[in-house]
Amino acid sequence: MKKIIIKIGTNVITKENGLLNLEVMENLVKQVAELKKTGVKVVMVSSGAMGAGRSLIKVEGKNDVVRRQVLCSVGQIKLLETYLKLFQKESLICSQVLVTKEDFRDRSHYLNMKNCIEGLLENNVVPIINENDVISVSELMFTDNDELAGLMASLISADALIILSSVDGILDAEGNVLAEVDEKTILSKFIQKSKSSFGRGGMLTKVKITQKIAAMGIETFIANGCTQNVVIRILNGEKIGTHFGSSSKKSGVKRWISASEGHEKGSVKIDSGAEKVLKNKIASLLPIGAKEISGEFKKGDLIKILNPEGEIIGHGISNYHSKIAKSHLGKKGKKALIHYDYLYLNQ
Repeated sequence: MKKIIIKIGTNVITKENGLLNLEVMENLVKQVAELKKTGVKVVMVSSGAMGAGRSLIKVEGKNDVVRRQVLCSVGQIKLLETYLKLFQKESLICSQVLVTKEDFRDRSHYLNMKNCIEGLLENNVVPIINENDVISVSELMFTDNDELAGLMASLISADALIILSSVDGILDAEGNVLAEVDEKTILSKFIQKSKSSFGRGGMLTKVKITQKIAAMGIETFIANGCTQNVVIRILNGEKIGTHFGSSSKKSGVKRWISASEGHEKGSVKIDSGAEKVLKNKIASLLPIGAKEISGEFKKGDLIKILNPEGEIIGHGISNYHSKIAKSHLGKKGKKALIHYDYLYLNQ
């Protein structure tokens, strides 16, 4: 594996009192340094800004959103300063990249961000990515940094995504770690919906993200970030944590489409026959299988694909303006509404 994403959860690098755990952070940085000596390019997605902020300031006021913004604004500097010193000990340079969900809104912006990350990697820099918590509120927020890490893995077409949590992996009914998981494994019955003590997410979020990323052809893992040399051992093939087997690699356009949920301009509802064809064959979505068009969109815009029950089953780039799409509903002999090359179906 030559290009990997390491997502570091809040509880991995934060002590019970909310302060940064320097011992764990140092161990993770040393692992990154060792990987880079072997030619592996590493991108880190690190939480912990709020925890770092708690060590510096006591925020007054009752507004939780403002409190979070202040802690993260102050703490992000402390977090990166800590990483900077640790990487300097390893004779490496790290950089800061702060993003919001809006940064994935269109193809050109997406590619600009991709070029920036890959430019940093080509110059032997370790990008440390975090959500811009100062301005990310309501609809601009990622579910948590697991989602951000998944989007970044898709963005740079990583070979592996390693999500480091405060637990050993996904546990079965007897409390044993599930070493291998695929798309057929039903995991919801094993997973509690409770969230981590400092982070926004939980194991259910991690599973949804890892299954989606694995379906794009990226090897994914969930493991305990406090385990000694956990990243090195995973990449050396040791059975640690839970591994999600990957499917065949998806194209760059399909990866962008899968990452652009929430930025759709409209939707198309299809009939049961079209749904069956799309799920079982390599096929484009033709107007004859479309029953309803909603929203106003142009050719090249992203739209949702809905089954007859109104459930979202995928996304795609429209070949038509919405007015033309509506005029072609149910008609034979028309070019595809969404070509297969620009169609992504949910797993």
